[in-house]
Amino acid sequence: MPGLKVCGITDAGFALDAARRGADYLGFVFAWNSPRRIAPQAAHDIAQAVKGAGNPTRLVGVFTDQGVEDIISIGAIAGLDAIQLHGPYPDSSVVALKAKGYEVWRLSEKKGIEDAVLLDGRSGNESRKADWSKVAPLKAAGARVVLAGGISSANIADAVKTGADIIDVSSSLETSPGVKSLARLESLLESFRA
Repeated sequence: MPGLKVCGITDAGFALDAARRGADYLGFVFAWNSPRRIAPQAAHDIAQAVKGAGNPTRLVGVFTDQGVEDIISIGAIAGLDAIQLHGPYPDSSVVALKAKGYEVWRLSEKKGIEDAVLLDGRSGNESRKADWSKVAPLKAAGARVVLAGGISSANIADAVKTGADIIDVSSSLETSPGVKSLARLESLLESFRA
């Protein structure tokens, strides 16, 4: 069974509910142009609530164009466990972040020095399905794969069948950009576990 990441977290109550229901990762978006963007201190407060409740859920920061020093600073404030690089970040960025103790996921179509390869069909703020056929060759090359983009309760069972290590969901759980629905999460979890 792959891990499940619920991304675009902006609300402590929803974050706690998602963690209690078994989300393995919670994602905070720090991209400046996202409707799901969260301030580092707000992410810190949510992280403290989740960790304080004894949840083993890991916390992931999503970055698109910030420099490594800014990422490290935000990661320290927010209390992140992993960094998701959703932009053209070179190997030197991955090395610098790993040196600070972060697990690093990087948007790519080939295995590199990152801890996991991210496949995502997102274009700007529009969620689109990634090319799922790329999971198998990446796995064959020895990569851990995070599959994101356009995943919902309607297709999550098929997403699991790709063999991806982590399934990343966000906008399909929303009633409006940045506002997650517990009912939609429960529906997705039912399909995910089935």
